Amino acid sequence: MENFSLLYPAGKEPSFTTLGDDTCNDLSLEYLCDHITESEYEQNVIKRMIMKLESDPEVIRYRCDVFEDILKYPSLRDKIKELLEQLDYLKDLEKSVKDNTAAPIWQLINRLQELDVYVNCITGINQSLSENPIKSEGLKQMKEFVNSVYNESGFENLNEDISSLMREVGQIRSVSLGVNLDNRMRPVEVGIVSLNDTKFSRPGLLDKFLDFASKKNEIHGGTSFDGMTKIHTVGKAAGDDPLMNNLSRVVTEMLGSTVKQLKNKLSRYVNISGYSLTKLIPEFIFYIRWAEFCGKVMELGVPMVKPNILEPEKRELTVKGIYNLKLAIQLLDGKKLDIIRNDIEFNKEHGIYIMTGPNRGGKTTFTQAVGILSLMAQHGIYVPAESVDIAPCDNIYTHFPADENQTVNLGRLGEESKRLSEIFSAATDKSILLFNESLATTSFAEGLYIAKDVVRALRYLGARTVFNTHMHELAMELEVMNSLEGDIKVASLITGIHEGQRSYKVFLAPPEGVSYARDIAEKYGVTFDQLKDSIGSKHAEKSAGENLSDK
Repeated sequence: MENFSLLYPAGKEPSFTTLGDDTCNDLSLEYLCDHITESEYEQNVIKRMIMKLESDPEVIRYRCDVFEDILKYPSLRDKIKELLEQLDYLKDLEKSVKDNTAAPIWQLINRLQELDVYVNCITGINQSLSENPIKSEGLKQMKEFVNSVYNESGFENLNEDISSLMREVGQIRSVSLGVNLDNRMRPVEVGIVSLNDTKFSRPGLLDKFLDFASKKNEIHGGTSFDGMTKIHTVGKAAGDDPLMNNLSRVVTEMLGSTVKQLKNKLSRYVNISGYSLTKLIPEFIFYIRWAEFCGKVMELGVPMVKPNILEPEKRELTVKGIYNLKLAIQLLDGKKLDIIRNDIEFNKEHGIYIMTGPNRGGKTTFTQAVGILSLMAQHGIYVPAESVDIAPCDNIYTHFPADENQTVNLGRLGEESKRLSEIFSAATDKSILLFNESLATTSFAEGLYIAKDVVRALRYLGARTVFNTHMHELAMELEVMNSLEGDIKVASLITGIHEGQRSYKVFLAPPEGVSYARDIAEKYGVTFDQLKDSIGSKHAEKSAGENLSDK
């Protein structure tokens, strides 16, 4: 159980690649994490985990199955959420149990607390896994483990032992101290007179003494007595406080038989440890928060689906009904909008898409959607689509417009070219590349010249790519580009306009060039004929007004 994980099947070691900062930013990972959970700690946990991209299909399928179980059974999720707090407490107890400087009695008390929490966790998980018809290998292995612990480790006896021992230790309610004074009435030594099973009260002579010590006209040096006061050891390292050291020693001596009994009873459970469970806390958080989020999206009637994982060598991605998850978040936030879903297929015939369309026509939204879907699929999460078949990629690279602060030294074109070079140095034929209005910051002629070479290099590389651009001319030379070296072909993808309205539908077609501008111009009445009619109408109105005033 020490190496058990809900992210990796038995025998599989992590072999992930880490997403670059540009990719995380371009895919809005921080935005997504912020809307999956309100906890800053959990947001950081999820972001760290989702940045680690696994491409092994066996690992991804393992995760898909675990996630599906957690999504399908809310009662299982709720029980694990209840246990997370106890597991967190167990993690804190680990430090106390391993503190060799603490007195034996306190070490044993900490051990009792540890075992008590551990028993509760094992019992709760065992019950929850038994109540739900789980199918994933990961949760089945966990169920097998907790069953073996529950049935073979004498949990019933352990519960009884913990209860009785905690009662014995908990009988101590007060400590009587004796203080020795020197010939000038200064305290020089302190020791324990007795351990008592009742709380301290002020009887007889002691009562009179305390009354005398609390008279208003006596000097107390800034210290008052209002009953029992706490002992503070702030700023003192373990072993530096003589009083507390003596207290610990005497308590241990006076409870010698109890300590021995504790050790004997706990020896049978010496191999029981809950710390292997605490290692699963980030994994539980990851699965549970994503499952809760996906459930909310699906309740709105927006599809999310389990991805079908292909072998990486296929380099394919077939999606029906893809949409950008950020649009679903807007729906959850109460915004009224229609989510347009699209189909896309990456294969050898259509491996590189040059995507054109009007400004604000959905090119960036679609490009980003491909990246988010691929990332979620490879973490086993349900994806924003109606159906998905995906051959895992080894990494996702993005090339979106850079912040102006990043272009100060190299200039915009220099900065874009540098990032392009870095991407091609790292990417393989199994990568996914996403370009968003790349090379749009230079002159059209320069941008087109570089873009042509980039697309030729993409074909030579063979990586699945979306290259969205305002350069329609780039997509008009498909025949030439597809005649060059490479085993996947370039295709033209456009976002549509219907009757002057952006439809946000994406489909295979040659670039329409100025037709987009014509549609928009007609919508807003700025074609030559429309402007001419408008001008003519104004002239006519003016003439009519002048004629009326003459009369």
